[in-house]
Amino acid sequence: MRHRSGRFGALTLLAAAPIVLGATGPQSDVSAAVTGLRSAKGQILACLTADPQTFPNCDKDPKARKLTIPAQGEVRLDFGSVPEGRYAISLVHDENGNGKLDTALMIPREGFGFSRDAPVRMGPPRFDKAAFDVGDQNTRMAIKMRYLL
Repeated sequence: MRHRSGRFGALTLLAAAPIVLGATGPQSDVSAAVTGLRSAKGQILACLTADPQTFPNCDKDPKARKLTIPAQGEVRLDFGSVPEGRYAISLVHDENGNGKLDTALMIPREGFGFSRDAPVRMGPPRFDKAAFDVGDQNTRMAIKMRYLL
């Protein structure tokens, strides 16, 4: 009996890749353009989560995708290939580069933004106000940065 590796082995490996890599269904790219920056100082801290309990601060969500991008020029966030589901994005314009949203008497001193430009009333929006669906089509959006002080 002859051993056939070649093309058949490669096709078998490609067919098994989604199982090995943990992919369970359709995935598509998620990206966002950040608009309304008041300065090019510091960095943009971005978080994409599917967990309503950890939104808008994703520190306790091990599955969250976090990005830190310089706030210079046109800011584009690319979260890569994301499994289908319901997600929300939160942003902070960390102008002083200390890695967090600074506040004064609980009022944000730095910029913030949310997917779907979810309204802010006496605190951050709920997950369902910022949430969007990811399916088999790429998701592109614009998120407007807001400043209170």
